[in-house]
Amino acid sequence: MKTQEPERQNVWQMFDRIAERYDFLNHTLSMGIDIGWRRRMSELLPSRPRIQVLDLATGTADVPLSFCSENADVSYVLGMDLAEKMLAIGRQKITEAGRDGQIELQTGDAMAVPVQDALFDAVTISFGIRNVPNVATTLSEMFRVLKPGGVALILEFSIPETPGMKQGYLLYLRHILPKIGALISGDDYAYRYLNQTIETFPYAQKFCDLMIEAGFQEVNYEPQTGGIATIYRGVKPFNDER
Repeated sequence: MKTQEPERQNVWQMFDRIAERYDFLNHTLSMGIDIGWRRRMSELLPSRPRIQVLDLATGTADVPLSFCSENADVSYVLGMDLAEKMLAIGRQKITEAGRDGQIELQTGDAMAVPVQDALFDAVTISFGIRNVPNVATTLSEMFRVLKPGGVALILEFSIPETPGMKQGYLLYLRHILPKIGALISGDDYAYRYLNQTIETFPYAQKFCDLMIEAGFQEVNYEPQTGGIATIYRGVKPFNDER
């Protein structure tokens, strides 16, 4: 049976509803594996001194905090999200980590990023691009705000292709995760939405093709934990003439 495509307009309101439980659920439902995925993203940042990063759909700032603790070359991270309650939790975490001068959070839409062109060495988004109403517009914005030679990194859920693992993962995604998520968060819709967006979102080479269409070069993907998540990487060329 084909999974129904969910509505993605104003999805940030759903994340504000579950903000207080989001971090706990995130780490619990992934059994902490997500920490390693973010660590791997930090290793894929461009190799240059004083890296400045824009992290879209930053949520509670786990990605900026991971970058700053794992990569000594990161000098500044600007995190953007539309969910203000998530950002409020992120700001508290940043202060507790002593990173106030290194990480800044502000309200911002991934489809209309409120910064000038060619400003960042890297632009990242984790588990957020499948939630935007228009993926092509978001990729175009990521491309626009990157410096020539800058790197886009996208961490997103995907579907394992290994027989047996795929069936077990879909069972967990469709029937177990929504029940646990609803029980802990009190929001039944949020965790039904999760499996719907994962199952209807392009992954592997199909997503790489979207990045190529947006202008990125050297595009590749790296499956994580058997393919339940994937990191995509693309470079903005120095000779972009678009």
